[in-house]
Amino acid sequence: MLRPLLIVVALVTSLSGCDKFPGKGDKKDTSSAPPKLVIAPEDIVTIQSSALSSGPVITGSIQPERKADLRAEISAVVLQVLKENGDAVRRGDVLVRLDQTSIRDNLNSAEDNVRNATQSLDQAERNLQRLKTLRASGMTSLQALDDAEVRRNGATSELSASKARAVVARQQMERTLVRAPFDGVVSDRKVSAGDTASIGKELLKVIDPTSMRFAGRVSADKVSAVSVGQAVNFRINGYAGQEFRGKVTRVDPSANDVTRQVEVLVSFNGARQPSVSGLYAEGSIESTNVKALTLPESMLVKVGDKASVWRVKGNALKQVELVLGARDPRTGNFEIRNGLAEGDIILRNPSSSFKEDQIAEMASVKPLAAAASAPAEPAASAALPAQGK
Repeated sequence: MLRPLLIVVALVTSLSGCDKFPGKGDKKDTSSAPPKLVIAPEDIVTIQSSALSSGPVITGSIQPERKADLRAEISAVVLQVLKENGDAVRRGDVLVRLDQTSIRDNLNSAEDNVRNATQSLDQAERNLQRLKTLRASGMTSLQALDDAEVRRNGATSELSASKARAVVARQQMERTLVRAPFDGVVSDRKVSAGDTASIGKELLKVIDPTSMRFAGRVSADKVSAVSVGQAVNFRINGYAGQEFRGKVTRVDPSANDVTRQVEVLVSFNGARQPSVSGLYAEGSIESTNVKALTLPESMLVKVGDKASVWRVKGNALKQVELVLGARDPRTGNFEIRNGLAEGDIILRNPSSSFKEDQIAEMASVKPLAAAASAPAEPAASAALPAQGK
């Protein structure tokens, strides 16, 4: 009875030992391999050539094209300031009232002189006509006639001078009311009621917020690459994350003697523009455009001075080192000088968990009809036992 038992134990031992050697149907141990990566169409980007712009750097500020520094044209005391900074005004609105007491007296005096001169001229004219009649009948001398004509000419000159003085007085009266020269906004109030406004003293400023432009400066050694009509891409301090587009409308023919920079005026493209003047702006003039491969910084894996991307090729991930070029200030993308070719497929969001040669495949999308009918069958079968109960 002992011998058959030993044979069975030996057979079991030999069969268990055979499991250590891989056979034809054995599966390879994949416990150490990275998991398969399933990617969707929105996770990848196909590299294509795009326009890369470059050109001189331009810095400056946003300034209105239409602006007016309103100054006092007469010496008078400020009676009232009707508008504050930021108030919208219409053309012809009264902004500042000046004291007109003395000027009104001058106007009244000038108008009185006009009336007196008019009466004197009428009297001199009648006297001249009477002497002409007497002279025709020989009842007066030629000398008397000449004297009457001289008096008439003097009265005419006095009337003209009186009218001129009256016109000046009326203009002075009008200048006591400082009006808005165009539709706009008060930007800088300089005086208050009670101040003494001397001739030439600045009272306030009015700007047109719809006429903003970029008044920038370019280094003199780069001005040869700038011409009217070129596109400009720039950012404005205070408008974070926003990019503005414009074009060069004028290049100053002379450079600044101190800074050796040339002023360049840039108009805004479209109606989107800031409504505040004086903001700092910086950008670049697109003087050259070339075709190049570009990628946004978010797709790059940077380690020190090196940059790389994860490329999908042959259903596997490959980490590719890149040689970067200049950064496009308009889009923020980097030029790819070496490492990629047009048509390469790049992962949009790189992760530290990616492995070299990791298997990657596109996610399968179920048809709409199949996706809609799939959950309906279990629900129907689950409802049958409930009806039986």
